[in-house]
Amino acid sequence: MTDPMAAKKKVLTVFGTRPEAIKMALLSKALREGMGAEAFEAEVCVTAQHRSMLDQVLDIFEVKPRFDLNLMQQNQGLADMTARIVTGVTGVIREFRPDWLLVQGDTTTAFAAALAAFYEKVNVAHVEAGLRTGFKYSPWPEEMNRMLVGRLADLHLPPTERAKAALVREGVPEERIHVTGNTVVDALLWVSHKLDVDDATRGRLDERFRFLDPAKRMILVTGHRRESFGKPFENMCHAFVDIVRAKPEVEILYPVHLNPNVQAPVKAILAAAPEELRGRIHLIDPIEYLPFVYLMKRATFIVTDSGGVQEEAPSLGKPVLVTRNDTERPEAVEAGTAKLIGTDRARIVEESLRLLDDEAHYRSMSKAHNPYGDGKANERILSILRTAKGGA
Repeated sequence: MTDPMAAKKKVLTVFGTRPEAIKMALLSKALREGMGAEAFEAEVCVTAQHRSMLDQVLDIFEVKPRFDLNLMQQNQGLADMTARIVTGVTGVIREFRPDWLLVQGDTTTAFAAALAAFYEKVNVAHVEAGLRTGFKYSPWPEEMNRMLVGRLADLHLPPTERAKAALVREGVPEERIHVTGNTVVDALLWVSHKLDVDDATRGRLDERFRFLDPAKRMILVTGHRRESFGKPFENMCHAFVDIVRAKPEVEILYPVHLNPNVQAPVKAILAAAPEELRGRIHLIDPIEYLPFVYLMKRATFIVTDSGGVQEEAPSLGKPVLVTRNDTERPEAVEAGTAKLIGTDRARIVEESLRLLDDEAHYRSMSKAHNPYGDGKANERILSILRTAKGGA
């Protein structure tokens, strides 16, 4: 009797951070359910590079990893973390013996897992391939992580034609490149729809964030990039104080990343702002993805250094001010929904006030056009994997 599993491709999806989980959760489920289950024997491995923030996403999308390496350590260094991930993922590969290993984006988990797969001669598929700034240390270490995964990958799944063109310039054969759109749009639309139709969930979130004043315009802030540690983060914090001082009708909500290099300037500057301003500067712990989408929908605009937010916000019609000097996601900038403003204090204040004061400028940036996808990226990736052949 023929083994029904014999014809199926074995696929191992590996991720370790909250952004990766958001972008890979629905794909990992699709591989294991419905038509995906007919074609693939699929499992999930998490490195837990970010433990608590990762678990929040797993819960929202109901993803249950078979392999959990639980590698996160306090104040973990990149070299040490890379070594632990390579060793841990190698053990999983030897146990599961996949035909394909899927990684996403530009994290240390993505690079180290791809390297482990290469050492074990397992095919690598790179979701969200081809994004480039052209600067080795910006973003750091993400730019080189993504390029190194690109050298190890056998199948490249860029989100846009621009990302595909970058891969072609680097010598990747076109038959190994397939433009899919970005899986984060799939995730965002799934969660946004849930918020629109689930009155009970939306009601709970209204209650959770009842401290926000519906009569005020809310600016949503995020920040975590390593290249911004130190003076750049201090500049940003001072700018937020300047904004609420200038605009009494504005409040800021900032889910503060747990990294001590982020926490320190936030506590020293924002938490210590003058008492008359502190009531409009809301500092909260990092939050789950579903309430974060709720806050994006509620925000007037977003100030962030996050790549994922640059991809998500256009689908919600929210302008994005990007506090970075370079971005590997220029499509949103070119579409006019995002603006690269760096970390200069005066520039952050200037661009924020312009969005608050200039209605025509705000409308021009809030056009709900997303250059990153249509919500069908996961469907395309499954179709591509069904017929994909590995590297030499």
